[in-house]
Amino acid sequence: MVLLLIGGIPVTVALVATWLWYFVVRGDLDLVSILGTANRGELVQPPRQLDDQALLSKSGATLKFADMEPRWSMLIPAAGGRCDEACEKSLYVTRQIQVAMGKHFNRLRRFYIEEEHTGDTELVVSQLSDGRPVPPAGGFSEYLATEHRGLQALTVSVTGYIALFAEYSSDPGTWYLADPGGWIMMSYNEQTPYKDVITDLKFLIKNSGG
Repeated sequence: MVLLLIGGIPVTVALVATWLWYFVVRGDLDLVSILGTANRGELVQPPRQLDDQALLSKSGATLKFADMEPRWSMLIPAAGGRCDEACEKSLYVTRQIQVAMGKHFNRLRRFYIEEEHTGDTELVVSQLSDGRPVPPAGGFSEYLATEHRGLQALTVSVTGYIALFAEYSSDPGTWYLADPGGWIMMSYNEQTPYKDVITDLKFLIKNSGG
């Protein structure tokens, strides 16, 4: 009987796990809602794969996350060839968050991603978030190079933009977090406290290989 009990426990656990997974996959069981989560951001469900869309660098080359060094990525979207106050604030906040991560600084990276458009991007703000003067008109590329070193600017088609950043249209202060595999899995906005984002990032980095 003892041997049967010992042998039966693993089998029972496996059967229960299989049963749960079956209903989760079918969508009949939402474990996230039942168990709750500790994250401060909003989960993107289902996650969106960045490599499903053609992301282009400034030179026109296609960027593939699958070919890059695995890192957590902060994604700042913008539309219409304009970076307004919400966009500039997201750039500023994500820069400060990365710096505040200290020893984990190099396990993060940032991308500015906008819709494909003709002409130069405009920085449409009266003042920068850190109080510094706004660069001259037409100096958006210079602004990114000087104020946001290490950030990479990318473009994506309008349809690809909508597919990746669905929440942005209703909340222009939204920015996103992608895991080391290139899956967009969390979103944040202006109402998310700075320290809450850092808490999420430290937890994710600690509990993942990325």
